[in-house]
Amino acid sequence: MFTSRRTVTIEWGDCDPADIVFYPNYFRWFDASTAHHFKAAGLPKPELIRRYGVVGFPMVDTSAKFHRPSRHGDEVVIETTITRFGSSSFDVEHRLLRDGKLCVEGFEKRVLVKRTEDGEGITSCPVPDEVKERFYTTGTG
Repeated sequence: MFTSRRTVTIEWGDCDPADIVFYPNYFRWFDASTAHHFKAAGLPKPELIRRYGVVGFPMVDTSAKFHRPSRHGDEVVIETTITRFGSSSFDVEHRLLRDGKLCVEGFEKRVLVKRTEDGEGITSCPVPDEVKERFYTTGTG
């Protein structure tokens, strides 16, 4: 499976008074990393929406395992991989590394959605095979 990487520098405002990352910020970075992952595979979110008539891929479940703290000034790398596709859902794993050491693992389940017929809500829709193929055949980046 395709793995993308992006670098994040920990800013002062990302941290709590103990100068470690306030944990919700990891989930913010993981969310941005999922969007980056689609872009790195050649399907930036606006293109995904335009091409397939979807409205996005909301998160329906998330968790994390914290191994080492990150602090103000640290430069970390987030590796993102879609590990499984269902019919309309997909599982995403993130690995946040500092100096090559695992600090945090993040896990997401997301669902591809479109507008309902009446336009009042959203409903799941199948992940197109072409989308799945991009994550099976794209090289690491």
